[in-house]
Formats: sequence, C-alpha cells, structure tokens
Amino acid sequence: MGEFFDRIDAAFYGRKSYELVQSMGDSAEMEGMPDLQSYVFSNTLSEAPPDTTLVRGDDLVAEVQRIKAMPGKDIWLFGGGSLIQSLLPIGLVDELSLAVHPILLGGGTPLFPQFEQRIQLKLLNAQTYNSGLVIMRYGL
Repeated sequence: MGEFFDRIDAAFYGRKSYELVQSMGDSAEMEGMPDLQSYVFSNTLSEAPPDTTLVRGDDLVAEVQRIKAMPGKDIWLFGGGSLIQSLLPIGLVDELSLAVHPILLGGGTPLFPQFEQRIQLKLLNAQTYNSGLVIMRYGL
C-alpha cells in the first residue's frame, strides 16, 4: 500500500463510500496513508467537513476535468459505483487497480455496472502475495 499511497494526494468518494469511511472514525485510518484532499460527489448531502470538498450538480464532467487539471499527484476513486459508472465510459478514469482476494462470497454487488460499450484495458502490472491476494493495475 505504501507504493500506492506515494502516488496519490486526493480521493474521490461517492456518498455511500464517504459515509462508510466517516462512520469508521479513527479506525478508518490506515498505517502510512497520506493526508488526502477529499472530494465527495453527492446531490443529497448538504455539507461536508472543512477538509472535504462537496461536489454537487449536473456538470460533473467539467468539475472532474478541473480537479484533474490541478497540479498534484494521482487521484484515488474510492468506492462509488454510480461515480465510476459516470466517469469510466467518458474517459475520465485513467487507470484501474483491482484487488482479487481469495474468498468467494457467493453474492453481492457487481464490480461494474453494465456499460453501453466494451472498455478495453491494458495490463500495466500484476502483483501476487503469499496470502493469495492478487492486485492488477490496468490502463485505459
């Protein structure tokens, strides 16, 4: 995780993921995690803490393009099924990092929603761990 955290300085959250992390309080802090500029995308929240930017409204594309154009490191899109559904098909996601854990849950929410067209990925890196975890990085 240290290598990953060295590459980022901001995080995008969907509302549900943001509320989940907030509900965890201090236990949500991971060792070595940098202090990130947080952006929460929601049309239902009315406010966010001072260290978090609330992104609302219909012009999601322009706002994401503005944030991506700012100087800094990479941005981590943490959770947010509807957020990834909005950003991925229009080319506003540059890279996917997928972690496959050696556990079969037998149900749950699909990793990705249905897209109107296929999105080609290019494998950038794959790392395996003794625990059976595999992390794959894909470019778009």
